[in-house]
Amino acid sequence: MKSTIPWLIAAVAGSVVIAAYFIPAAQSWQDAIGQWFEVLAAVAFILGGANLCLQNLQKISARQAGWGYAAVTLVSFVVTLGVGLLKIGVPVEDPQHPWAGSYQAEGSAEWWLFEYAYNPLVATMFALLAFYVASAAFRAFRLKNAEATLLLLTAFVVLLGRTYAGTVLTAQVPDEYSAFSIPGLTTIIMGVFNTAGQRAIMIGIALGVAATSLKVLLGINRSYLGSGDG
Repeated sequence: MKSTIPWLIAAVAGSVVIAAYFIPAAQSWQDAIGQWFEVLAAVAFILGGANLCLQNLQKISARQAGWGYAAVTLVSFVVTLGVGLLKIGVPVEDPQHPWAGSYQAEGSAEWWLFEYAYNPLVATMFALLAFYVASAAFRAFRLKNAEATLLLLTAFVVLLGRTYAGTVLTAQVPDEYSAFSIPGLTTIIMGVFNTAGQRAIMIGIALGVAATSLKVLLGINRSYLGSGDG
């Protein structure tokens, strides 16, 4: 019973959302479910923030390994939440409604944090990941078998076709045979073979999503409900 009622709620909500795509009368029900979802999402954000503070406070108080990072995470969370809720530095457009401005307006404290703290940190993280990607590519492109050789040649053509060197090396190729130049081969690989592979992957993902959704709606898969009594 503990998991049956949540499953019924999820099944009814999911069925209404699916039916709204085929039955116009169910569109209003879908809008109502969407509003309830926004309310639940807001509550989930509050619970997630409280859990973040609790977990990091426990790690700091116990002086566990990495508690300094937990302190930085907690301070960053509190500062970002505070300047966003209080709308510190938000330009006042209407004196009668000083809180009506957007917390992300240019010049606000929230905008400054994202522009000069968050974005540089994200760029730094992806710059560091580039070295790991290069290392993984080096291991993947070793000539171990025919598939690895094909992968290596394809990657070489695509990388060379994205540079000026690829254009220079095949500049003497006549226009009627431009498809056999390095930029032409790159276009064919990315537009034909890569697109076909992406579409196959997306079809597989769609089938997997449909199968998983049916299992959830029919109650076959209830793992998202936790360890209930079924």
